Amino acid sequence: MANQKPSDTADEGPSNFLEDIVEQDLREGKHGGRLMTRFPPEPNGYLHIGHAKSICLNFSMAAKSERGVCNLRFDDTNPEVEEVEFVESIKKDIRWLGFDWEDREYFASSYFEQLYEYACILIRDGKAYVDSQSLEDIRKLRGDFHTPGINSPDRNRSIEENLDLFERMRQGEFEDGAFVLRAKIDMASADVKMRDPILYRIKRVTHHRTGDRWPIYPMYDFAHGLSDAIEGVTHSLCTLEFQNHRGLYYWFLDQLPVPHCPEQYEFARLALGFTVMAKRKLHALVRDNHVSGWDDPRMPTLSGMRRRGYPPRAIRTFCDRIGVSKRDGIVDVTLLEHTLREDLNETSPRVMTVLKPLRVVLTNFPEGEVHELDVPNMPDDPSFGTRRVLFSRELYVERDDFMDDPPKKWWRLGPGKEVRLRYAALITCDEAIRDPNTGELVELRCTWDPNSKGGNAADGRKVRGTLHWVSAAHAVDAEVRLYDRLFTVENPLGEEKEFTEFLNHESLEVLRNCKAEQSLAGAPPGNRYQFERHGYFCVDSEDSSADHLVFNRTISLRDSWAKIAAKLK
Repeated sequence: MANQKPSDTADEGPSNFLEDIVEQDLREGKHGGRLMTRFPPEPNGYLHIGHAKSICLNFSMAAKSERGVCNLRFDDTNPEVEEVEFVESIKKDIRWLGFDWEDREYFASSYFEQLYEYACILIRDGKAYVDSQSLEDIRKLRGDFHTPGINSPDRNRSIEENLDLFERMRQGEFEDGAFVLRAKIDMASADVKMRDPILYRIKRVTHHRTGDRWPIYPMYDFAHGLSDAIEGVTHSLCTLEFQNHRGLYYWFLDQLPVPHCPEQYEFARLALGFTVMAKRKLHALVRDNHVSGWDDPRMPTLSGMRRRGYPPRAIRTFCDRIGVSKRDGIVDVTLLEHTLREDLNETSPRVMTVLKPLRVVLTNFPEGEVHELDVPNMPDDPSFGTRRVLFSRELYVERDDFMDDPPKKWWRLGPGKEVRLRYAALITCDEAIRDPNTGELVELRCTWDPNSKGGNAADGRKVRGTLHWVSAAHAVDAEVRLYDRLFTVENPLGEEKEFTEFLNHESLEVLRNCKAEQSLAGAPPGNRYQFERHGYFCVDSEDSSADHLVFNRTISLRDSWAKIAAKLK
């Protein structure tokens, strides 16, 4: 029986129109009242945030139904670009996002024998033939949207000859490119993809699972829908580029004795501003050393985002907020950044670090004396507890927190200016010491107000500026990597130039000799913090160690002074 096709003109409904379709199918008892989705990555690269949208959609939709399950299937039909490394990274990323396929891990390569038999059925039914033309000639004769295709000279081979040649292709008698197997559909079809598409090609490449057993491999379009049918998938949810493949998807299901007929629906894939997500482009970034690898924190890969400090909950929330539609478009990256800040603000303990240290000497603070401060890890949430911070005569503050001739509304340090050291005391800048040879600022000499416990003046005077700081004698050395957007334009692929010409060469700034408060000593990889006044950071999972702390900036805080300075200019 022919498979029932979903309507192309169905109203989208709310933001997730697919949920409406699935709920209606379940109410009507279609597919026996069950729901099976699948996430079908090709193991030819690392997953990126665009895949996260599909992962969240498929797994979450299945989880909402009592009889819903979601499979993980690797569509591994092109061994030239597929690797075990990619398989393992995909599984790690899905679990990190918070989803589990349990015992439903499948591979298209597990169905190679069944797919071969399906191809033989098409040949026996006169619906497939072996073609000896080159790929270039096949493309030329296929025509285009304005010109019908031309039949191959081999289109009328006998069934017996086609079966014999196809079997010999399987046995490895022929060289790569000598023959292909094509479906016999309609070379004049208005749908160019229906013009005798290729089903199998000879490819003498070792497969990461089947080794050298198969010198021929099925094309993705042939294997994809049939794998869905073999597994019992009910709803094949694909991104919009597969809308043009839908006719072919159903043609194979209609021609073959499949155990089940899934239905295909398409939704808009995620395109995010200031990055690229095409796997070929990501491969090029890695191959040409524009980034340090697939997990470079500037990459949109899930492994890169994990290393940069993204919590999986933030990504899931972002995917929920952008919704599911049938219209392609570029999502404003600021929505992702807002969601990220929102999540990190609720979950990241506060600490003090100085990225560009400037020494401060409190001239009236007793030498050798150390004050222990009990400081909250999250000022607005007592459940995060407190930590011990040490205060002493010599401190570090940010070099950018001092100006010799400060402008109006500058509430930080300057000659004669008083500021609050967070949680500690009030200090007044008395003198700036510079190197006599270079003129470089070396240190500040300040006076400490011993009556300003906790940073509050005993006489009630108001002090506008508050600075973070660390004790020089107790500071922990750290390397800090400041990451920014990878590209300088929102849509690098939409420009006339090569996309790599829009790489942001200031997307990574490495700061060494940074100073962190002593509570960060030995911080384990992956831990996230808010560096007060700087942003959200995490301990790097690859390069950080107990002897060499490395922090990656996940995202900055909004800089209030930057807004003021912009207005003054």
